Amino acid sequence: MKVAVSTTGKTLNDPVDPRFGRAQYFAILDPEAMDLTVIDNNQSLGLPQGAGIQAAQTVINEKVSALITGNCGPKAFATLKTAGIAVYTGAQGTVREAVEQFKAGTLVKADDANVPGHWS
Repeated sequence: MKVAVSTTGKTLNDPVDPRFGRAQYFAILDPEAMDLTVIDNNQSLGLPQGAGIQAAQTVINEKVSALITGNCGPKAFATLKTAGIAVYTGAQGTVREAVEQFKAGTLVKADDANVPGHWS
């Protein structure tokens, strides 16, 4: 199983980015092995709109089973859901802490977007 975590940096000790579509990076990892690959999200950062959908496609291309983030808008959520990716919102702390919360079952799987479109 692979998961993606929105993050502000390139290590397990960097904070979870509360924004999904405009997160600087995505940490891609196996929650058990904690082997980390970092994907840059530059292509979404400058978009006036559609950043969430573009970021969702980036995550989908990594063939992850779940996304851990702070917040996820409606278009990104729908794109991820269509691809069969579970979305966990409300994550805080470092990437490592968020993955540990995921493994412990303390993050709640989202049923829908938790912010409106064009949230920043």
